[in-house]
Amino acid sequence: MKTRVTELFGIELPIIAGGMVWCSGWRLAAAVSRAGGLGLIGAGSMNADVLREHISKCREAVGDKPFGVNMPLIKPDAAQLMEVVAQEQVPVVFTSAGSPKKWTSWLHEHGIKVAHVVASSLFARKCEEAGVDAVVAEGFEAGGHNGREETTTLCLIPAVRRATSLPLIAAGGIATGDAILAMRVLGAEGVQLGTRFALTQESSASEAFKLRCLDLNEGDTRLLLRKLSPTRLVRGGFYDSIEQAENRGASGEELLEIIGVGASRRGIYEGDIDNGELEIGQVASLLKGRNVETVEQVMRELTEEYAQALRQVQNF
Repeated sequence: MKTRVTELFGIELPIIAGGMVWCSGWRLAAAVSRAGGLGLIGAGSMNADVLREHISKCREAVGDKPFGVNMPLIKPDAAQLMEVVAQEQVPVVFTSAGSPKKWTSWLHEHGIKVAHVVASSLFARKCEEAGVDAVVAEGFEAGGHNGREETTTLCLIPAVRRATSLPLIAAGGIATGDAILAMRVLGAEGVQLGTRFALTQESSASEAFKLRCLDLNEGDTRLLLRKLSPTRLVRGGFYDSIEQAENRGASGEELLEIIGVGASRRGIYEGDIDNGELEIGQVASLLKGRNVETVEQVMRELTEEYAQALRQVQNF
């Protein structure tokens, strides 16, 4: 599976593990990179010292294989984290939740390749103007924070493909090899998977979180918190408190009070299934009943499914 994305990042397979809060530590990033994809460390839940530690351990684990860091630009300490990324000579940074213009040139000056996550063709064009190396188009099937446009991946990828000539990475609702092939048909040259990797053995998420997500049915995740930042959540105690507040017309300030501090850490990292914030993608229901697999097992299955789907298409 050679594409412009594999050439850009120096990887064997155009498969990227999303840099997810409380899931994407150095173990997950390293396992994906060792398996031929591109692993990302999720800096969204880290301070500068923790990020430096994860980068160091990841580099030691991957050897000469590339890896990267996902950086939410909305973080108050983003500038400190960027300094760590530059000092540690991380080869790739995926930016999100902010304008790509702010950091792309600076990252390029430090020899770092840049991809930016968008949820619309309008922002994809802005990425090209900012000079990023690749664009990640993420549909609203994805877990966690989503774009306000609520555009599905099936609609978003061809729209972004028409809007920009940049290497295009599809994200949101992708967890199987045949889905990867579908994204390539629509114009993507790589895929970013979150949910599938969040539920692996190497993910730093709690076992309770993984098992809950591997038992979800269709409709067990919904998009809430539109007054703040649209977020896909798993149904449960935390979800119910947010939904009830929104139904009675709670303001953004009230919603922030209900969320409190550390809600996602409690749910995803500490495993408080009832009171914590649980973020996962819609595609989790396709994984219902599976065991918590290793990254190696997932990557092998993805490539086998892709090859099988390609043969089926060629036989049509």
